[in-house]
Amino acid sequence: MRLLFADFDPSVRGVVAQPFLLKAEVEGKTRKHIPDYFLTTEDGPVVVDVKPRRWLSKPTVAFTFAWTRQVVESRGWRYEVWSEPAQTELANIRFLAGYLRDWLFSPELLEDVRRVDLDGVALGEAARRVPGQAEARVRAAIHYLLWRHEMRIDLTRPLRSSTVLGNSA
Repeated sequence: MRLLFADFDPSVRGVVAQPFLLKAEVEGKTRKHIPDYFLTTEDGPVVVDVKPRRWLSKPTVAFTFAWTRQVVESRGWRYEVWSEPAQTELANIRFLAGYLRDWLFSPELLEDVRRVDLDGVALGEAARRVPGQAEARVRAAIHYLLWRHEMRIDLTRPLRSSTVLGNSA
């Protein structure tokens, strides 16, 4: 799931799975840990560990993540422990991921959709506002533009035809 969110995040430029072995002397012992992901972002490197929320309070997990955070942040990088996302947000991003392939959309269709002011318009109505284009194609193009962050919606609420579109800031 973290990879899906990284793919959706426009600031992420690259992802490496299990990027390196960390070794550190902690409390007199050599400790080792391989983080789950290394993200290259516009704001700098981010090291990510993924664990189910219910495991985070386990002493060995908490200990490992504490020293990992210290080592990673000492390099000036960010460290993130990632657990289960909110189900609605996950469902929305999964749905929009179905529209990430730009080659499925003609440049003319995308330009027609971009030309129409859809800020504040409900998703169901927006597909009918683009003249000369089939509603289903416009709806798909809107989903593509949402994936690309050229339009925005509240991803924490279920995606419905009444969901209001906003312009990307």
